[in-house]
Amino acid sequence: MPERPPVPDDPAGRIRIKRIYRAARVSDGKRILVDRLWPRGIAKDRARLFSWCKDIAPSDGLRNWFHAHPEAWEEFAARYRRELGAMDDVTRALAAHAEEGVVTLLYASKNEEENNAAVLRDVLRQRIEDGVTKHA
Repeated sequence: MPERPPVPDDPAGRIRIKRIYRAARVSDGKRILVDRLWPRGIAKDRARLFSWCKDIAPSDGLRNWFHAHPEAWEEFAARYRRELGAMDDVTRALAAHAEEGVVTLLYASKNEEENNAAVLRDVLRQRIEDGVTKHA
């Protein structure tokens, strides 16, 4: 059994993002799928998920809008942050997982920089830095 890599001291640094199509690793910690739709071509057992958090994904309307306007990244991110603002319990619970260890937010998008998991990661990191988690 491979040895687990050290866990960062800072809980905000424990939240990572990764494309679900990349191999699962022990260093991923709790693997949480944050897309509303199941990714094509991924078998459930291959995903090795801790959980599938569909509710935290962008609304269908926002997701479809961004798909039609991929150049409008900043607008998408702002709209998604507003949606996340209404999901206090879910974001609080996700941020709390980082107090326990590494959390990897999984997404299917081909764009590895501009995707919903990147926005969610930043929101969760801010919650932790502000001291707003389940255990606060």
